[in-house]
Amino acid sequence: MERDAADLTMLLNRGAQGDTDAADQAFDRVYARLKLIAVGPSGPARRDGTLHATALVHEAYARLFRSAGTPWESRAHFFGVAAKAMRRIAIDHARASLAKKRGGEWSRVGADRLAAEASTDPVDVIALDDGLRELAALSPRQAQIVELRFFAGLSVREVAQIVGRSDRTVELDWRAARAWLKSRLDGEVE
Repeated sequence: MERDAADLTMLLNRGAQGDTDAADQAFDRVYARLKLIAVGPSGPARRDGTLHATALVHEAYARLFRSAGTPWESRAHFFGVAAKAMRRIAIDHARASLAKKRGGEWSRVGADRLAAEASTDPVDVIALDDGLRELAALSPRQAQIVELRFFAGLSVREVAQIVGRSDRTVELDWRAARAWLKSRLDGEVE
């Protein structure tokens, strides 16, 4: 497993340096996981078809390699950055849709999903993004942990490696951040 992760990190780094063969091989190896991130229980792809997971994955991957030269520290680092890219694309898409529809059919959804982590209701990515930006102003590390756990689906251990903290600290921050976001998204935080 560690060897596969190290091989993937090497391919990602070679791809980021412009090696198209390595980038293609890396894409083949990460595609399924990226698609799971996009459409999973907390993924940013809309279930109503307005943002297709395949398009989201391809756009995110292209953005990741457009900024060539980014050194990938690990497989977890890559998936964390990929989740952030997909979140950004989904938010841009949602804002563009809202601008076109002048309000559209978006509705605010409570954060029960953050607590349950398994609901199938779509989350309003704009409200969640607003909440994450507010949380980042209070606790950048907690916001980063939410992004890595919720959007990238990374384990506590993987997140701990990325943020340079213990598993226990990440778990405590994750719980606190989820509670804060639940309150914020349910309208209890002013």
